[in-house]
Amino acid sequence: MIITKTPFRVSFCGGGSDLESFYEKYDGCVLSTTINKYMYISVHPYFDARYTALKYSENEIVDDISKIKHKIFNCVLNKTEISGVEISSTADIPAGTGLGSSSTFTVGLLNTLYCYKGKYASKARLAEEASDIEINKLGAPIGKQDQYAASFGGLNFIRFNRDGSVSVSPIVMKPETYTKLQNNLMMFYIGSSRSANEILGEQKQNMSKEDKTNNLIEMCKLAEEMKMALEENDLSSFGNILHKSWELKRTLASGISNPSIDEAYHVAMENGALGGKLLGAGGGGFLLLYCEPDNQEKVRVSLGLKQLNFEFERDGTSVVYIGDKYWSEN
Repeated sequence: MIITKTPFRVSFCGGGSDLESFYEKYDGCVLSTTINKYMYISVHPYFDARYTALKYSENEIVDDISKIKHKIFNCVLNKTEISGVEISSTADIPAGTGLGSSSTFTVGLLNTLYCYKGKYASKARLAEEASDIEINKLGAPIGKQDQYAASFGGLNFIRFNRDGSVSVSPIVMKPETYTKLQNNLMMFYIGSSRSANEILGEQKQNMSKEDKTNNLIEMCKLAEEMKMALEENDLSSFGNILHKSWELKRTLASGISNPSIDEAYHVAMENGALGGKLLGAGGGGFLLLYCEPDNQEKVRVSLGLKQLNFEFERDGTSVVYIGDKYWSEN
């Protein structure tokens, strides 16, 4: 058996600029971190090698991997030419909550199956192949940031170049600044798990509108500004940059925010939060807030929402267990 864990991500600034319709013209950039909430995937030979068994939110047993209903499972298993196995996936966070679950799953599955075949795949390769599977082969109207965040792990500035290449640069700061940033962040579940595809599809179409494009260009400038501030160990502007970026992001597509999200954000700001944003494409999921410790209890009580405690993580997708691969070896 082989087991991997792949982290979910929190995007701070620049989300949306990883869509090809934007970065092929203007270059894109995102500042994000992975957190200690994971997608776990295990694989081992199935008892009857004629069949392939999959366990996720549904169960599938097929005699031909081309019959698999789950699109990502189907694509990755056919790509790696693996059958006769049992694969299980489980996660700390449900899908559709804005933490990049689909791409985290794709990266983790690729990593698991390459390891099962005894092949090494670099983090860059896993990210590139996961992006190709989701965007090109399966036609999802998404960007590349989630795949690269899940693969590489850590607090990074990710740049999406016009030629399609991607560069990942770790943010270097003092340990005390890193700890303070982590301690000043709060995350609350606002509900309404949803698919990002509809919102991102509208956002992609809106890139033909000058005002939407200009707002995303400004968001990239804010991401650059945030990067510089962190590298100078200056957190004084972090909350304000989050706030400015959220105000711009919510204009990119109609479904990004709604009255209940706006009200929760307003309440948090009135009670001491210095800035924040909804994670992911929008419409629901987790609300991220930047709030100094003295005001956190006030924000917590005023919102009355489920809080998710988390810490930053540095490793990206990784193998956590390797056992016997074949029954014949036992």
